[in-house]
Amino acid sequence: NPRTGLRTYFLTFDDGARIELMQRPDALPGDTALREGWAHLCFAVESRAAVDAATARLCAAGCTLESGPRVTGDGYYESAVGDPDGNLVELVYKA
Repeated sequence: NPRTGLRTYFLTFDDGARIELMQRPDALPGDTALREGWAHLCFAVESRAAVDAATARLCAAGCTLESGPRVTGDGYYESAVGDPDGNLVELVYKA
């Protein structure tokens, strides 16, 4: 991303699982929104309705809605929730 300097790399495994590695020049150490290290866990689901349903179930179970559901600039339909331990969990669908 030329505006933010964000660079992403995907590692794809034989079973289809992927890990996205991200590098951003303004990442900071410590507990901040742009912290270094672990950022979030992401689950791909089979439809927009599945994103909505999983988001509702997680929020009903005590997670906090952080963003979405929404369509992102790169075409994903996603939401993000914070779990009770403060971890960010994304739910995504890409047509």
